[in-house]
Amino acid sequence: MTAVLSRVRHFLSIADLDASELGRLLDSGAAMKAGATGRDAPLKGRALAQIFEKPSLRTRLSFDIAMVELGGHSSYLSPAEVGLGRRESVPDVARVTSRLVDLVVLRTYAHDTIEEFARHSLVPVINGLSDLSHPCQGLADIFTIRERKGLRGTVLTYLGDGNNVLHSLMLCAGLTGVTLRVATPAGYEPLPRYQDLARAAAERSGGSVELGSDPEAAISGADVVYTDVWTSMGQEQEYERRRRAFQGYQVNAKLMLRAKPDAIVMHDMPAHRGEEITDEVLDGPQSVVFDQAENKMHMLKAVLCWLLPGER
Repeated sequence: MTAVLSRVRHFLSIADLDASELGRLLDSGAAMKAGATGRDAPLKGRALAQIFEKPSLRTRLSFDIAMVELGGHSSYLSPAEVGLGRRESVPDVARVTSRLVDLVVLRTYAHDTIEEFARHSLVPVINGLSDLSHPCQGLADIFTIRERKGLRGTVLTYLGDGNNVLHSLMLCAGLTGVTLRVATPAGYEPLPRYQDLARAAAERSGGSVELGSDPEAAISGADVVYTDVWTSMGQEQEYERRRRAFQGYQVNAKLMLRAKPDAIVMHDMPAHRGEEITDEVLDGPQSVVFDQAENKMHMLKAVLCWLLPGER
């Protein structure tokens, strides 16, 4: 790696942040939501490229609008246009793209693809989602929890698959002093590496990370209840096996009675209604899923300004 490349800061995982950096990003996101950008059009003349292998509503639109409102420009490159790693090698796409734009967002299947791209990029790279990590979602999640319930000592329960969304949520919870309870079926736990990182962060922040398999025990007395789809993009062939494994983990009105009466319900969307969550809960008064979706844009503004500070 050249000296130029070594100075580039990327955002590939919540693990790239320490507690103070995460706190500053959350404060910046709050300021962005309140209508402050620090100065008019702080990213005027800056260009963002979004290279996606997977479809997206919230992530893509949030980056598009964030760049426009910050004075910059966003270009979307579809899978058919780029053929990342097939039509053209990942290093070559990185070298070309980073000569033309100021920042790149990748949304891929394999996390290795993002890491390889970042090694060859002259500009910052943001992980818009990979099979291991969804840090942009994690920021929106922890921002929403802070906004609605506060952080230190808040009991957050996650029910369902130990996937990329949970990996990022665990790290955010660990860094901010949240008490996180996770319930997953056997064989669907989050990866040990993320468990270790989250627990180490929680030890420093005064939080905790508890893993188990009993959804009723995990949700008891919770301030926040979070779930995600049981079958993610790229896992469609596992649908029937997963549907059977996750029976009993559905967030429904009966299960919600075990949480605190004022508990909020979160989901990163899109939801498979009637599977991991019922319409009654998702559309009910405890649901904050659409606030959560909006908050992604405010946090992405904070990330963009963090990675592209100052004038050209």
